[in-house]
Amino acid sequence: MDKPQPLSQTREQITTIDNDILSLLAKRRDLSLEVARSKEVDVRPVRDTQREKELLARLVQKGREQGLDPHFVVQLYQSIIEDSVLNQQAYLHGRANPETQKQQYCVAYLGARGSYSFLAANRYCQRRQVEMIDLGCQNFDEIVQAVESGHADYGFLPIENTSSGSINEVYDVLQHTSLAIVGETTIEVGHCLLGKAEAQSGKIHTIYAHPQPISQCSRYLARHPGIRLEYCASSAEAMEKVQLSDDPGVAAIGSAEGGALYQLEALEQGLANQKVNQSRFIVVSRKAVDVPEQLPAKCTLIMATGQKPGALVEALLVLKANNLNMSKLESRPIPGTPWEEMFYLDIDANLNSAPMQTALKELERITRFVKVLGCYPSESVKPTQLSNHQLLIEPDTLKHQQQHAEGTTEPKRHSRAFKQLASPLQVKHLCLDGSQRTALVQFALPQTTTGLDNLAKELKSSGVQGIIFDGAGRHTDTATRLAAAARVLDQFQLVTIVAIEQEAQLSQLAPFADILLLRGNQMFNQDLLEQAGRLNTPLILERNSMASLEEWLASADVILGAGNQQLLLCDAGVSAFHHQAGGTLDLASLVELKEVSHLPVLVNPSYAVAPEALSRQVHAIVKLGADGLVLDLDTLPQALVRQVAAQIHN
Repeated sequence: MDKPQPLSQTREQITTIDNDILSLLAKRRDLSLEVARSKEVDVRPVRDTQREKELLARLVQKGREQGLDPHFVVQLYQSIIEDSVLNQQAYLHGRANPETQKQQYCVAYLGARGSYSFLAANRYCQRRQVEMIDLGCQNFDEIVQAVESGHADYGFLPIENTSSGSINEVYDVLQHTSLAIVGETTIEVGHCLLGKAEAQSGKIHTIYAHPQPISQCSRYLARHPGIRLEYCASSAEAMEKVQLSDDPGVAAIGSAEGGALYQLEALEQGLANQKVNQSRFIVVSRKAVDVPEQLPAKCTLIMATGQKPGALVEALLVLKANNLNMSKLESRPIPGTPWEEMFYLDIDANLNSAPMQTALKELERITRFVKVLGCYPSESVKPTQLSNHQLLIEPDTLKHQQQHAEGTTEPKRHSRAFKQLASPLQVKHLCLDGSQRTALVQFALPQTTTGLDNLAKELKSSGVQGIIFDGAGRHTDTATRLAAAARVLDQFQLVTIVAIEQEAQLSQLAPFADILLLRGNQMFNQDLLEQAGRLNTPLILERNSMASLEEWLASADVILGAGNQQLLLCDAGVSAFHHQAGGTLDLASLVELKEVSHLPVLVNPSYAVAPEALSRQVHAIVKLGADGLVLDLDTLPQALVRQVAAQIHN
């Protein structure tokens, strides 16, 4: 056997390759700007998704020939494509707004150097290759005042976080300012426990942090109940307090990059509740900007619909009629007007486009108030996806089924053309007929029924009508445990629902379930769908997080075509580039789904909505016509689950 070369030599070779990769990436970025200059002349869109798909497919094939995993290749080049798109957008946007082109920007942000707002502002300026003169502020009002008075060119306001949800104070500030939103940026939020070099994580007794990081790291902090929390106005202030302290037992929550500015080291990393933790910032200025037509644009507007049944749905159907996609919907109370709300919408469209202008005119007619807060280049770069066939992992049966579906002209079984009226579902005491909403709660199948009766009683009293047992098929004594749990639920008139993750579990668990839930990771499993479709047991089909609305409904048609007409759909969130861990709710698809399909629709916001924002989002979900909600008791506090369950019946 040949003797391996020294480890130091191998590492040197890896370093050389890494340097070559970085050099090639820099050259590729320069070439992408040449592409942008060409598109400026020809007025072509920044993105050519068909070419991106062809590029990825070719690279996947080349990678497989060299032993590289297709998913690794796709993920790598999705990041490269995103960087290229954002740089081209920044160049073209600057060329369309020459008055904004300066050597330096004065930027107002929350906190001081090292805060997440500072890092976001710095990244925004770096992409535009301008120097940043930073102006740290104590609060959001001060940021807005700095820009309104002319002391700053731009203000950076954090608008939402993938872990803690929307930042309500910013939405409230936007109601009362004349500033325009002119940009956005999203940054990774890597929360670390920061201390001095001599500090030890096990001996920390006090942590300084801004309320948002404290909320986003709640699970870590719950494991250390003895640590005292000190709230600060910003992460930068927290890090400064640790820097100035002589006590090695104090620490701050912040980024490693920001901590380095205060001579602090990361004692622990990855503190956030979610693996992917990102914050989105909006950029505000005194003057609105023009967005070139070849750039993907986003419009943010606020509106008040008034208190009448169906007012919000009527407004959203205006967007649907004009083929406009709503990527965000948020509601906030209107000060001085009890029980009325102001709705904030992000719409993927250019303000100057004909569909957007038509929609605005119609909204002005049917709402009490509507105002555009800004139109700006969208930095939410949706990653180009390849089908399983293009990834060379698609089963032949699925490909043949899709080809057959494309060749038929008969109405789809899920569609209103096939069945005009909404399909009711009656299972024991659970009735979905469009006249009421239902609440279902899911948690892991318990080892014993001890305490299950008390929990079932409390949930039932809150309005819950069914329990979804998760992970039921992972144990050898599943049948015995499931039968015992079902007897307890039956005493409280609760429906027993069992989650299915493998084909073998269908015949094994169906006898003990009132309803079977097919998990999203099995949505493309043709054999499982067909087997489930031959059962008499009602089914819930969960949407795969990577599936389009059309793919989801195609899977539903497989079940309906096999004979089972007792089918509900459940959306637990779709993946987005900046929001991959928990996903994001596709509320626009919910509106479309209720319009095109007769099937009942459930929404599971447990993974895509932060607990603090759950109550508000549920309000919107119900107004948009969802037939019920699924709430995860293993993810959400029991008190919140009961509160939301009661809320949807009021």
